[in-house]
Amino acid sequence: MTATAAGLDGGDGGGGEAASAEAVRTRQTWDDGLIARRAGRRAARRAPRETFGTEAPAAWTAAGSEPREAGGSAGSQGAYGAAGAYASYGSRDASEPGEPSYESYGSRDPYKAYEAYEAYASYERPFGPGARSFAAGSLRPRLDALRQLVGLSRTRLDGRTLAGAGRVLDEAAARGRHPLGHTVVALAGATGSGKSTLFNALAGAPLSECGIRRPTTAAPLSCAWTDHADGLLDRLGIPHADRRRPAYPYDPALRGLVLLDLPDHDSAAPGHRDRVDRLLGLVDAVVWVVDPEKYADAVLHERYLRPLAGYAEVTFVVLNQVDRLPGDAADQVLDDLRRLLDEDGLALGEHGEPGAAVLALSALTGEGVGELREMLGGLAAECGAAERRLAADVDGTTARLRPQYVADGAPAGFTGRARAEFEDRLAEAAGAAATGQAAERAWLRDARKACGTPWGRLARGGRRAEDERPVPGARAKAAAMEAVTARPAVEEAVRTLADEATAGLPGPWAQAVREAAVWGGRGLPEAVDEAVAAARRGQRLTRPAWWSAVAAAQVVLLVLQVVGAVWLVGAVAGLFGGPGWLPAALVAGGALAGTGLAWACGLAARGPARRYGRAAEARLRDAAVGCGRARVLAPVGAELARYREVRAQYVIAAGEG
Repeated sequence: MTATAAGLDGGDGGGGEAASAEAVRTRQTWDDGLIARRAGRRAARRAPRETFGTEAPAAWTAAGSEPREAGGSAGSQGAYGAAGAYASYGSRDASEPGEPSYESYGSRDPYKAYEAYEAYASYERPFGPGARSFAAGSLRPRLDALRQLVGLSRTRLDGRTLAGAGRVLDEAAARGRHPLGHTVVALAGATGSGKSTLFNALAGAPLSECGIRRPTTAAPLSCAWTDHADGLLDRLGIPHADRRRPAYPYDPALRGLVLLDLPDHDSAAPGHRDRVDRLLGLVDAVVWVVDPEKYADAVLHERYLRPLAGYAEVTFVVLNQVDRLPGDAADQVLDDLRRLLDEDGLALGEHGEPGAAVLALSALTGEGVGELREMLGGLAAECGAAERRLAADVDGTTARLRPQYVADGAPAGFTGRARAEFEDRLAEAAGAAATGQAAERAWLRDARKACGTPWGRLARGGRRAEDERPVPGARAKAAAMEAVTARPAVEEAVRTLADEATAGLPGPWAQAVREAAVWGGRGLPEAVDEAVAAARRGQRLTRPAWWSAVAAAQVVLLVLQVVGAVWLVGAVAGLFGGPGWLPAALVAGGALAGTGLAWACGLAARGPARRYGRAAEARLRDAAVGCGRARVLAPVGAELARYREVRAQYVIAAGEG
């Protein structure tokens, strides 16, 4: 495997091949990009004058212009030889607007040509190709909504529930500090799957050690097709000693790609699996390398592929070592691999649908490597792998948080009917209806007293004094009975409202709403009693003017009756003369007129009495309902409003709105 990987670098074999491989390895390990960047800046200052005259192309200085990708595809190059790669560079169209070809720099040295080309890219974009932030894509609103969601939920959900969302936000912030034009792709797989061989084939140089010793790869290695990936590699924790450079001349189709060779995920060596798991959570895309013997390994599918099914758009599954399979066995194994991936829930990118790419290749012979290189080049050119990876992170987090924000059932919150029923129960507990009826009866009684005949008032006054004689302690007992009766009614009203308000709410938010209702219900009966007492103290009967007029008429009629009675007695005694029927008519007419006037006033008083009773009922109802709104409805409404806001943010974060 090692000899073949070295041969991919374009050597001729024999002793010269080993010397060439050693020279390439030495050249690739010491250069950390600093010298190339300095040379690139010098070439950038010279290139516009030497190549394009005294004025730089407009595309070099256009502020805010979109990043351009290097043209050409390496998918059809086969073995990644230096001569073939350089020929592809020379075949670029030098007249492409704003992006000069390698030959336009006037240098035939491939390494210096790439330095000048990188200087051009750095001149156009300080952070290399595709440098942009999440603000330019559709991920930013989802991240902002997730951040709002976490902030609004801290007092309602425990920290462990929100920990995953916090990690996603931290990862997005950390990844956003680096240009999205750099795409980090990891080669992951089991022991003996050929990751390192494939790593070398893609890099075009024997950068990673290959052999029969297991595990061969003890620490992750990197290979970057850019000079500006130091920040990303520092974030990934790749030491400078493990950072490699691809074989020159660099493939422009892979510009911006950062390739990682990970340790074996099933390695028995301590710490290897932890390194793999950590890096899998940081890279932008993953190429899973499997071999015909262990492609159906339960550890691979249950520990990695199945839980990571949501990351299908940034996942490649490569069946390596197909050169070991005879005839059409490779197609059969590949079909079985696709079946297993489908069972894992991993969407496959077939028939133009987005999903994981599945292909067969042989890193040893180079078969299919060009196709994978073309796919990786396209992924790097899109500059969207990091955003898709983080979008999948957000999808997974919101899916796990869904039970905390969305519940199956009736719509959340209480309706206007539930609010009206709560207010009716409070008014009933406060005795508003009974108070209104008592006020109506009192108004009618006062009307009869004011408008009735004097003789009738005297008779009713004596009976009332006898019947309504106060009993010691009766008022206190009645008040205590009313308070004992009202408290259970108020508590029942609060419980019913809490049940209505929490219908259709997820568990944490239902608990928060119920706690708000219970806390508000404490002391509510006493508050209602105080408010009702204050309303009753302010209730005063206003005497209508027509009562006084009727009372004066009754006095006039009484005087007529007295005069008639005295005249009649005097006529009988012979003291007064005149017709005897006149005094009798005065007495009878006054009595009949007074009684009729009192009856008519009683009928006329029913309408005002009803209105007076309703006004008294409304005052007590408003007093009781005001306490209920301030102590129960307002806190419950605030919790429901918070939930609605959180739910709206969740919809945005989940990408459902």
